[in-house]
Formats: sequence, structure tokens, C-alpha cells
Amino acid sequence: MSGTNSLQPDPSMIGRMIKPAFAILPDPAPLFRTRAERFALLAESNPLAPYLRFLARLCEAQAALAAALPTIEPIDPAQVERARAATMPPLDRNALAGSPALHETVARFLDAAAAIEMPAQAAAGLATLRAAAPAALREMIDNVMADATPFEALPEHLFLSAAIQVHAARLAATLDAARLVPVETGLCPCCGGPPVSSRVVGWQGAENARYAACAFCGTQWNEVRVKCLACGSTKGVGYKAPEAEPGANGKPEEPTVKAETCDTCHSWVKIFYANRNPSLEPVADDVGSLGLDLLMRETEYRRAGFDPFLIGY
Repeated sequence: MSGTNSLQPDPSMIGRMIKPAFAILPDPAPLFRTRAERFALLAESNPLAPYLRFLARLCEAQAALAAALPTIEPIDPAQVERARAATMPPLDRNALAGSPALHETVARFLDAAAAIEMPAQAAAGLATLRAAAPAALREMIDNVMADATPFEALPEHLFLSAAIQVHAARLAATLDAARLVPVETGLCPCCGGPPVSSRVVGWQGAENARYAACAFCGTQWNEVRVKCLACGSTKGVGYKAPEAEPGANGKPEEPTVKAETCDTCHSWVKIFYANRNPSLEPVADDVGSLGLDLLMRETEYRRAGFDPFLIGY
């Protein structure tokens, strides 16, 4: 691939731990605050700086709302147990779409977003969204639940995605992580969504373990290394990254962001090496590493990671 190095799995780097926790649930306000700070930091030295600063402000609004909302009613324990028995995610996106609590969160978030400095196109999309009839709003919410964004309405769906993330993360936080079970390879055990990316972490007790991250509800879950997050294959998995710049010793530095590719289904998902750079954040750094997406467009692989903040790029 032009402009990239093809890298093979390094078995010696595979996690050396007893047994890492399967799922890590979000702490909503800190989650969005950390993401906002990372977007702001990335904006200091990135060609996407205006967009990254906008997303930082959007995440600040998410954090503030998550902290201000009253305690949320948890998911029905009976539903959680039914989902567990059927190896299904307990957060039902279809049922969530009509929730009065969700619509209240959306309304409050859109009011807060109106105070954010933003490009004219985003402002027009927000105005359209705030004036939308209930039926039109419900249709757009259904699109977000299905991870389906019409190209002609990108700004509206971006704002809605951000609002729904707040509600979904708050619901996910009410669960007992120990009661979550794997559903399918590469699907969030809380809401069934695809991963935005995955990270190799350096947390105590989970050193060098890989966690996939969900952009929808903020849940992270453990997946074995060297496995395709789209089809589950462990054959034909490889790694591609931009050509590294020479480090202080004159030798190329090992990249902390790579595309994990699969020759079985010809898909790829970003993997971040947070064990070497703990500041890497699954959503913010996915947007901040857009250059890798552009390089991967030259290949036969299709992107499998889903990030509502990257739709349109």
C-alpha cells in the first residue's frame, strides 16, 4: 500500500494477564469530559483543527448535561436477565427510540448545543432539528439507532447522535458489568453496536489486553488480540500504518495507531496502542487519525468501525 507499512502480528505482545474484566461500563460525565479534552488537545496540531474544536465543545455540552440530569431509571432487571439468557444486549435500541426520557435528553441537549460556536452548515442543521415535527424527529432518531445516517442530513444526525450518546451512556452505567455476556464478535455486549475502534491497554490487571469501544453507549469490552472485529476470523489478520518518522535514535518509531485488516472479509478497524500512549481515546483519536482512513481508501479493505463523528469524511 502506497505510503504505509504492512505489519504482521507480534505474538510476544499479546496480553500477559490472568483474566481481564470482560466489560467496562461508562461513567458518563467523566467519559465525555475526557473526550472533550482529547479533542481540544488534538486540535492544537491537526489539519482538522476547526472540526476537532467543534467536537470538543459538543462533548463539553454532553459532559455538562450528563452531570446535570436527574438519576435515570435503570434498565428493567428482568429485561437484563432475559437478554443474558439469550446472549442478547440488554439495552434495546428499538425500544429506546420511543422513550420519553430519551426525548427529554435530546431536547435539553439541543437547547445546550445552540450556545456552541459552530459553522453555518452545522447551525442550519441544528435549527432544522429543533424545529422538526415529532414524526420527522422520530425518523431521525430511528436512523441513529440503526447507525444509518443519510448523507443529505449529516449535521442533524451528528447532533442527535451526540444527544443519544448521553442517554445511552447513562443507561449503560446502571448495569452490572459482571452480568454482561458476549453476544457476537465485534458487537457491544450492552447495546449491540459495532466498535468505533479498539485499544491495547496498560491498565493494572489487564496489561496488553485489547478492548473494543462502542461510540453509542460508551461501553468497552474485551476481545482477544489478532482477531477481526467484523467477522471474528483469526486468519489473514494483518496491520497497516502510515510510514513512521525517525525517532530520537534515528530509527522509525512504532506507530500507536494502526489499521487491523482482515483478508477473510476484507474489512479493517483502527487499533490504538494506549499501553504506549495512555491519552489515546477511542472516539476522539479515531477522528484525529483521519489520515489513516485516507490511506486505507487506496486499499481493497473497507472500514468496519463506526463513528458518527466521521460520517461524511
